[in-house]
Amino acid sequence: MVRRARTNRRGVALLVVLLGLALMTLIVVDFASESGLGFVSAANQSNEVRAYYLARSAIGVGLALLAQSARIQAMSQSQQIADTLQDVWAVPFPPLALDGGQVSLGIVDEARKVNINLLITNDGKVNPQQEQILERLLTILNVNPQIIPAIVDWLDPDSIESPGGAESDYYLGLKPPYQARNGPMPTIGDLRMIKGVDDVVFNRIGPFLTVMPETQVNANTAPPEVLAALDPELMEDDKAVKEILAARAIRPFTAVTDVANLPDISSFGTRLTQVLTVRSQFFTITGMGTFAGARKIVSATYHREQTGVGTLTVWHED
Repeated sequence: MVRRARTNRRGVALLVVLLGLALMTLIVVDFASESGLGFVSAANQSNEVRAYYLARSAIGVGLALLAQSARIQAMSQSQQIADTLQDVWAVPFPPLALDGGQVSLGIVDEARKVNINLLITNDGKVNPQQEQILERLLTILNVNPQIIPAIVDWLDPDSIESPGGAESDYYLGLKPPYQARNGPMPTIGDLRMIKGVDDVVFNRIGPFLTVMPETQVNANTAPPEVLAALDPELMEDDKAVKEILAARAIRPFTAVTDVANLPDISSFGTRLTQVLTVRSQFFTITGMGTFAGARKIVSATYHREQTGVGTLTVWHED
């Protein structure tokens, strides 16, 4: 009986020791795993920080290019100065290897786009000319123009819902709820909050719209879609749009009358001079930095002064 009790106690002790060893093994493995994950996380964060500062460095380069363009214009002997796709800021900037990572840079002028805030006049009314331009642009981009009433309601100061539109009552019923802007959009991202504008629609029309206070479209930089939307004659006759593109590629326009005097434009050129310009004031610089698989994108919109100094208007990070 005594021998059996001793044997049982030894078995229990052995079992306790084995359980203790198993627990210790689990603790060691868990600690090693946590330490490894912590190291990987710290490394990833370090890579993201490096990628972010590489992207920010691209913004600085973009500002330098805009300043250089302004200096070139200031030294020009010509009284007719224009912003064109041949300027130093518009020339494609190849990706650059830097400090173990890579930097890429792109600059676009906001005057190449349609200012969506111009859809509503200063007294809160719909601007018929801008409404027609927006309708043509959406049609060209294969987007249903029926979203325009919702855009109008988002921008106008009243709370009266347009047919097919939406005011705060609609947006407060969403999750999460929010109020209609009832005023100018501060960023183009506002567009994504409007009824009928999903990701597909936003990605399609966003590159052709701006909220910067550019009141006219730059004939030297506007894409064909925007040019075609400016006048019904241009929308119906792509030959006229191609003539504008071909003429500016040979010799950029230094005055809007240069466009109006083109053979295929002359019959309606006077109308175009009201919506065109050859200058740009606002520029968006997009910098992307990559480092060891981490990627950061920074976009900054600046108002370029005549001195070449850029005043920050919008800053966005992805």
